[in-house]
This record gives sequence, C-alpha cells and structure tokens, in this order.
Amino acid sequence: MTFLRGAAERPHHAYVFAGPEGSGKSLAARAFAASLLCANGGCGECRDCRLALRDQHPNEFVVEPEGRDIHVDTVREEVWHPAYLTAPEPGRKVFLIREADRLSPSAADTLLKVLEEPPADAVFLLLSARAHELPETVWSRCHIVTFTALSEPFVVEQLQAEGVAATRARLAARLAGGNLGRARRMATDEDGLAFRDVAAHALELGSTGAAGALEAADAVIAAAAEHKKGLGRELDAELAPFLDEKGRPEEAYRGSIRRIETRFHRRERRAERDHLDRVLMAASALLRDAVAAGTGASARTLLNPDRDAEEGSLTNAVAGLAAMEEARAALADEVNLNPRLVVERAFLQLSVHEDG
Repeated sequence: MTFLRGAAERPHHAYVFAGPEGSGKSLAARAFAASLLCANGGCGECRDCRLALRDQHPNEFVVEPEGRDIHVDTVREEVWHPAYLTAPEPGRKVFLIREADRLSPSAADTLLKVLEEPPADAVFLLLSARAHELPETVWSRCHIVTFTALSEPFVVEQLQAEGVAATRARLAARLAGGNLGRARRMATDEDGLAFRDVAAHALELGSTGAAGALEAADAVIAAAAEHKKGLGRELDAELAPFLDEKGRPEEAYRGSIRRIETRFHRRERRAERDHLDRVLMAASALLRDAVAAGTGASARTLLNPDRDAEEGSLTNAVAGLAAMEEARAALADEVNLNPRLVVERAFLQLSVHEDG
C-alpha cells in the first residue's frame, strides 16, 4: 500500500490494521515490519527482511491470544518490559499484536500505558478483524489502516503468478474464502488439501447412522492430532537462524529463541482446534455444494469445482451444513469445550437426519 510505504520512512508509533479474515492485513503487517527493520527500507532480500517476513526477527515481538484472550501477564512480559529495554539488535523494535480485540480489559489498560508514553524506537501494530471491539482509548492513539476482503479473482491471480496451476489456484481460493495465506498453503503444501479428504470420508461415515457418526468423529480427531504431531519440524526451522554451527543457541539470541519457543507452544496448543476447524469448514463446503446441486444451481457456484456434488436429500444437506457451522462456532467461542464431544454432536446430528 502506498500509505504504508510512505509511513515506513517516518512511522507513527502505533497502527491498527483493521479488516476481515483473509483481507491481507497479516501479509501487509509482515511487509511493513520488514520495511521498519530493514536498513534499506524493506528490500525483501537481506537477513532483516527474511527474518521479519517469517516473524523471526530478534527485534520483532509477536503477541497472540493464549486460549480465548490475550492476558495482562502476556502484555507485561512481551510488550511492556521489552518496549523500554534496548533492542536485541541495533534499530527499531516492532510489536505485532494479532487478534488485538481479544485483549482482556486489564491487558488493554497495560498496553494503553505504553501507547501513551511510547519509546522512540518502538512501533506497535495491532491486527484485528473486529477493530470496533478495541477500547476507544487504544485505537484513538493509533493510525487506522483499513483492509477489505480480497476477491477470488485477485487470490487466483496471485497464486498463478507464484506458479500454481490455474485449476488448483481456483480451488484453493474458493475453499479459503478469499484468505490469501490460507489459499497459498492449500495450493503449495503437499498435503494442503488433505483435510478435505478427511471431511469427505467423515461425511460418508456419518451418513451411515449413529455408529458411523462416532467413527467419523474419531477420524476427524485423529487427523487433528496427527497434524499437531507434525509441527515439531516447524520449530526446528524457526530456531535454525539463531543456532551456532554445533546447533547450540547463540548467547545473544537466547531471548529471541525463548520468544519463538513460547509462540510455537501457543500455536501448538491451538493446532488441533485449528485443524478441526479446517475439516469442519471443508465438510460445510461439501454439504453446501450438495445444497447448490439440489437446488439446480450452476456448477460455477460450487466451492469444490473438482468434485461432483453428492446427490441426496436436500433437507439432510441443509441440516448437516447447519450442524457443521454450529460446531465451528462452538469451538471458536468456548476454549473449554471438549472438542471430541462437539465434533461427535455435529456428526450425530447429521446421522439423525440421514436416518430420518
């Protein structure tokens, strides 16, 4: 964005990047952080840029919800204290707060104190899909940068420009609902669409009755656990730039390593729920296609254009779609719910309608 390119030269101390999921605000925040940390204003090639674009720069502090909220202790330890300390490396410090609307009231108050008396070498980036839920005292001290949802043709074009085949680009863009980062992972990862196969298998099992519904839930839960198990390789890759030739942490980067490990463990705790959401989202998409086919909608409207929509009862498909979306909402809103019980309930609701 032109505004951000200009802002990188003389940045304000705080920004809110506001926009719906998939609007590109996370990508823009990474690029803006790189431009703030790079001696050349964001060349995209140097070490500073490479690390910043992966959220791994020693001078970059990334804060995310732990569970449902961002707690006051997290803001104290990862924003308040480092904001007033010398940066690990020469240059600015950048604080990136994701899902900032999830700041608890006490966490928001603590952040506000930093925003009221900001260190000269610090820039704060708050990302939110619900910026209106931020306290007015917080957002009034920030410059607001608004993002709108990305169109499907734009996402397809971006993926194709990166070498993704046209058919796969369209499929990933459609399934990701305009979320470029998610679409990129689906399109480029070897197992990027494996969650959809899990969803299709689970729907098939769920359609056979109550026993099949419980088997379906088992399959979905097992896939999520397997996904979490594979995350260990990502931590190794994130730590690699800060280890010496013998694989030991370099003393100067112990703080950075600790932050990366903390962020990774938070991501690991969310991994199973995130994967469950992807599987349930895919199940919703498949059921939605069944609804579309049952109502005579054009094939161009299908979310899964590479698959034939399942034929069956339109009533069952609508009820199943509602059950999947209800389960997704429950898992997103209540971190203390037992995921297995939520998933079992969704597929049992599907089986009841199938039996009916």
